[in-house]
Amino acid sequence: MLPQVNRLRAPKDFKAVYTRGLHRKTAHLTLRALKRLVPPEIDAGDPPSRFGISISQKVSKRAVRRNLLKRQIRAGLRELLSKISPGWDVVIVVKPTAIECNYAEILRELEKLLVQAEVLHGHSRGELL
Repeated sequence: MLPQVNRLRAPKDFKAVYTRGLHRKTAHLTLRALKRLVPPEIDAGDPPSRFGISISQKVSKRAVRRNLLKRQIRAGLRELLSKISPGWDVVIVVKPTAIECNYAEILRELEKLLVQAEVLHGHSRGELL
C-alpha cells in the first residue's frame, strides 16, 4: 500500500493532471504527470509526489482482475518511490492489453514511463531505457 501522503484522491486533482499534465505511453500503460507549484508563502519544503491509478471496466469486467493490476502498479510505485522527484501528481492509466502482463513487465513499463516524463530524479531520458 502506498503511504497516505503519496495518494492522489480528489477528483479535482485527477482532472488537473488530465487537462494540464504531460503524457507518455507504452504498450500497456499511459502516464499523465503534472508538476505541482507551491506558492512561495507556503515554504514547507518539497511536497511529496502523489499517484493515482485509473483502470476502467474495458480492461476487464471482473473487479478481481482490475484490483490485481492496481495492486501490482502500487507495489511497483512503492519500489520506485525513493527514486521519484518530489512535487509531482501522476496518474497511471491502464490499457486493456495490460491484462496479459506479469509484475516484472508492469514494473519495467512503469519505470520507463517515469524516466520518459523525467519524474525519476537523477535519471535523464534514455538512461534506463
